[in-house]
Parts: sequence; structure tokens; C-alpha cells
Amino acid sequence: MLKPSDKWTWYYSDGEGYLMLDLDEDMVFRTNLSRNLLVDCAFERHPFSVDDASDYQTYKEQIAYLPLSEPRKAELGLYCVAAKRFHKPVQPKSWFFDYQGYGYEPQMGDVVSLTNGYNQGHFIVLEVGENASLVALVDLESFSLNGSKSLEFGQVIKVMHDRMTCANHILVPQTIALVG
Repeated sequence: MLKPSDKWTWYYSDGEGYLMLDLDEDMVFRTNLSRNLLVDCAFERHPFSVDDASDYQTYKEQIAYLPLSEPRKAELGLYCVAAKRFHKPVQPKSWFFDYQGYGYEPQMGDVVSLTNGYNQGHFIVLEVGENASLVALVDLESFSLNGSKSLEFGQVIKVMHDRMTCANHILVPQTIALVG
């Protein structure tokens, strides 16, 4: 299991074209954040901070019951931390999703469901705004936004809250009672 360390370092790799995380011990993690998605400070070296470790723990606890392998859970957790800290601010792209109604106010780490005419998918809330939140896809299958665009596992998008429904129920382990 991957344990956060203060020896880890964020850096941008020109060779890879992505934000990287040096995990020490000859291991490097490549995020899914390319140059055009990053804030300016992402091009400098940064230690993996206490806030990063706290966020990683929050995301890992929330995704613990998702039907993903342990390496995929660690990958998703690191994608989430990287996006929360280094993703450029973006405007909501709510037109890709169906309206679900008013009233839902997500919290960081919540799993939400988003739907459109192509599919339904589950996303984890990374950063909560007043009316919209940054979310990352937690499903292994891609999520079609329209006929030509899709999101892959761990990719982020900002969405208005009126497009979301709470899906935290998928995080609860199901117990089955056999009745004879």
C-alpha cells in the first residue's frame, strides 16, 4: 500500500509532458495533467505537503469500497490530489450533463452521479465551489460527453451542482443476509 511521504516531490517533466510525482526509491508517478491543464506554479518543484497527504487520505477513504484494484485506488487518489492542487481554474461545462434538480450541496470526497444522453458515470468531488465543483471520473470505462469527446479514468471536469446526484451509497459495503 502506498503511504504518503514528505520525501515525495511534484515536478513537471518536459520529456513526458506531464506533471510527475517522484515517490523516491526509484519510483515516479505520472499524473494525467498535461502542460495546458496546469497552473504556473506547477512548473517548479514542490514537496508533497501535509495538505496533500491529508487530501490523499480523504480521497483514499472515500474510494476504499469502489470496485477498483489497490493500485488503481492509489492512482486515483494521486490524480485527485494533483488536480486539486495544480489544475488550472476552469469554467463549468455543465451542458454535457442532464439537469438533476436543485438542492444538492456536495462535500469534498463525495461520490456523485452524472448522466447524459450517452451514459451515466460516477465522479468524486475534488473541490467544492458555491454553485459548481471540480470532479474526477472514478469509473474505469470512459464517459462520453458527446459524440466525439469523452473523459477517461481520473480525468476532471467542473460541473454545476444542479447536474449532480449523491451516489455515496455505492461506497457502503453491501451485506447480504441469506434467509432459509
